[in-house]
Amino acid sequence: MKQFEWILGACACLLMLSGSLVYAYDYPFANPYVATVINTPEEFSYDLPKEVPLKVDTIKMFPDREVPGILWNFDELRYSYLRQKGPAPLIFLIAGTGASFNSAKMQVMQKSFYQAGYHVICLSSPTHPNFIVAASTSGVPGHLAEDSADLYRVMQAIWQKHQKKMEVTEFFLSGYSLGAAESAFIAKLDEQEMVFNFSKVLLINPPVSLYNSVVILDEMLEDNIPGGVDNFNAFYQSLIKGLTEVYVHGDNVEFNDQFLYQVYKYRKPKSNEKIAALIGVDFRISSRNMVFVSDVLTQAGYVVPKGLDLGRHDSATDYLKVTSRLSFVDYFEGLFLPHFQAKDPQVTEQNLRQQMSLRYIDDYLRTSQKFGLIHNEDDIILLPGEIDYLRDLFGSRAKIFPHGGHCGNMAYPDNVKAMVDFFKASNKN
Repeated sequence: MKQFEWILGACACLLMLSGSLVYAYDYPFANPYVATVINTPEEFSYDLPKEVPLKVDTIKMFPDREVPGILWNFDELRYSYLRQKGPAPLIFLIAGTGASFNSAKMQVMQKSFYQAGYHVICLSSPTHPNFIVAASTSGVPGHLAEDSADLYRVMQAIWQKHQKKMEVTEFFLSGYSLGAAESAFIAKLDEQEMVFNFSKVLLINPPVSLYNSVVILDEMLEDNIPGGVDNFNAFYQSLIKGLTEVYVHGDNVEFNDQFLYQVYKYRKPKSNEKIAALIGVDFRISSRNMVFVSDVLTQAGYVVPKGLDLGRHDSATDYLKVTSRLSFVDYFEGLFLPHFQAKDPQVTEQNLRQQMSLRYIDDYLRTSQKFGLIHNEDDIILLPGEIDYLRDLFGSRAKIFPHGGHCGNMAYPDNVKAMVDFFKASNKN
């Protein structure tokens, strides 16, 4: 009997130390690729308000910046906010790679935290074209510390604009995917600047290494397109044709996560390779826009010839066809690395890759008790061993769900509850 109790106790300890959730978890998609594409269909999602009193506003971070004509509509940074009627915590939310402040996942987060009683401010990713033009100091996104410093400046400017109309009791911070990694770097910067003194910071599905993760996403496209990446445009057109066919058979389905769910039900892809290609296409579209905007803004001459002034009515189509064939590694080697080496010739590729990782601030993340982590065991943007690194890094501060792919389960009730409960818990270290 004593031996049985000892074994039972040892198992309990191991489960607590694992940082993983061990109760029954009923998120409906065990396939991580399916989960990543479909996310959480409405019938499985947490019950969030359909409408919230959301306000969209703009702020001009660089009044003297001359914006190229073709990028005229990105001149001011757009963001959204939700304000409670009385005193409440304020949470800043940061979108994932290429996503705007009003992306589907940001809407899940903003509604969840507003319903929980918080003021909410939502920011686009530094890799989003609007942010690159309106708020990026360098115009060359991808460096976690620099992008996070840009976000931090934006947060201060927005707070200064709204502080007289928001009664704030404390400051929180969260982001998903790339926005989660940036949240970690912002929190570290705030430890020095002490503008917000964030009480709690929640990281949702962050990459360990930004470089590793984007290479994984690039390979999902390049390894799964018939004819290779040079066939991207034809593959993309065939994909759009297939989606249109589904739309014709659908019941007024909008092009969003729910629409992709209808695609899945109608098409039933027979292989992970086809689903991975869809994920790769989504990332490549974000990547190509980022590369084009960065190249035009900085006049780097990477795709658009130096000295060519693209005006408001000029077409970007031919240039986007070129950037569609460029991987993140191409961007890294052709635009990103030269930019930083021009500032400091001693900088190496290895230096930059190290700086694009949570490992770069390991000591801070390991010891600060203000952090929490929500992740998935089967996240498709992590290399083997990286989820174990995160489990070790955050220990009891981590909640790792058994499946959900990359951010696919964010709207699932267990996940929404985990997000909100993290901030509702005692803030005492």
